[in-house]
Amino acid sequence: MAHRVGEPLEFDGYVDDFEHNVSAMQFSLDGGATWTTYPTSGAVIDKGVNWHFVYRPERPGRYLLKVRAVDGAGAASDIVAEYAFEVER
Repeated sequence: MAHRVGEPLEFDGYVDDFEHNVSAMQFSLDGGATWTTYPTSGAVIDKGVNWHFVYRPERPGRYLLKVRAVDGAGAASDIVAEYAFEVER
């Protein structure tokens, strides 16, 4: 599937921090150098969180979306999901 600059890309997924409540999700598009945090609500210790993320790429190239959970103490999970995609002009 071809992705184009300026067009919205929608990502969906599920995150679980297993023995901890998920208090937030973090997304990175720069290899994990920086993370954007989105709070979650209604998470309980035995259930994860479904998430939805929309991104509009500003330039063509190869991208790697990284996603991880953050627990109630503010600690980021060591488990990181990744999705690679390419954007054309």
